[in-house]
Amino acid sequence: MASIERRPRIGVYPGTFDPITLGHADIIRRGAKLVDRLIIGVTTNPSKQPMFTTEERIAMVSRELQSLDVANAEVVGFNALLMKFAEAQGASVIIRGLRRVGDFEYEYQMAGMNQYLDSSIDTVFLMADVALQPIASNLVKEIALFGGDISHFVSAEVREDVIARVERVGRKGDL
Repeated sequence: MASIERRPRIGVYPGTFDPITLGHADIIRRGAKLVDRLIIGVTTNPSKQPMFTTEERIAMVSRELQSLDVANAEVVGFNALLMKFAEAQGASVIIRGLRRVGDFEYEYQMAGMNQYLDSSIDTVFLMADVALQPIASNLVKEIALFGGDISHFVSAEVREDVIARVERVGRKGDL
């Protein structure tokens, strides 16, 4: 009986990662267990104003990935339609993290559109760890811009990156 050769299961975890949070790291760690190869796609989002450039975010995610000790993951930047990027990477799975019900509504709609664009690529939703559910990159930036402590939401290295950027652009607020 001839053996059937199985293609490696490739997953894409896309995001802006501006900055990468402990919640993102949790999804990377868990998502990497579901696939043979996980591509963390760092992208732009026209509706967001990033604190860090794409190159800075790629470097930040790459650095964080090394500390996660996830051997089957890599970081790739892209500025294209997600499904085109996933197709180009040979992906069969898109991995998305969910923190709250509102996330599900948005992600459910996106998964439907993505399935319409390419039905050969499935979307897998991972619930955020309960302790990490409140963490969102936009809130981390806002807290930092107003001088708050973000150490519970990001790694020490990312915290330093954010603090350095805030010092450069200036803090907000005045009591």
